[in-house]
Amino acid sequence: MTRTLIHPPVIAIDGPAAAGKGTLARRLAAELGLRHLDTGMIYRAAASRLLAGGGDPDDPAAAALAAQTLGADDLVRTDLRAERTGEIASKIAALGPVRAALLDFQRSFGRTAPGAVLDGRDIGTVVFPDARAKIFVTASPEARALRRHEELRGKGVASIFADVLEEMRLRDRRDRERAVAPLRPADDAVTLDTTDMSADEVFAAALAHVTSRL
Repeated sequence: MTRTLIHPPVIAIDGPAAAGKGTLARRLAAELGLRHLDTGMIYRAAASRLLAGGGDPDDPAAAALAAQTLGADDLVRTDLRAERTGEIASKIAALGPVRAALLDFQRSFGRTAPGAVLDGRDIGTVVFPDARAKIFVTASPEARALRRHEELRGKGVASIFADVLEEMRLRDRRDRERAVAPLRPADDAVTLDTTDMSADEVFAAALAHVTSRL
């Protein structure tokens, strides 16, 4: 049964790639009757737009332009889940002008009734530091790489686990060490390590925390 909320809340779900934050965010949104935004898709859409236009991912100006001119149609591009798109998204997400261009969109989405669950890497620390509830979802690099490896193979995409693990570690390092909005738990976030948890166990723990904060 969908729960009824009096005030439109914002719930922030952060964490590294393949930790399970997207699945959790969608389930929480459905349970609570809120909107959901996978903010990583915004960066992937900007990366896709950049690549489609022949832009150089190492050119901050080109990346910023792709983010500034992003439209609704870009959010349904067919290559948003591609590994190459994800790599470029992680790279341009470290650029201040790119993040600034996409920040207003995220905040507008979250503040629109009836409220929203947003998942990403800096929702609780930068986008909505005043979010009603904050959860940092993580897992070991090996567990996350295995999930991504199995996901790719399930789609018929050739994948080598060692390569996926190495890319996962490189992406984690980029996200943690970037100068702008680095990946880290908010001081008031609850951390859920999903390495040895089922999706249902993660959801139950997260829902209990969110309900206590509403």
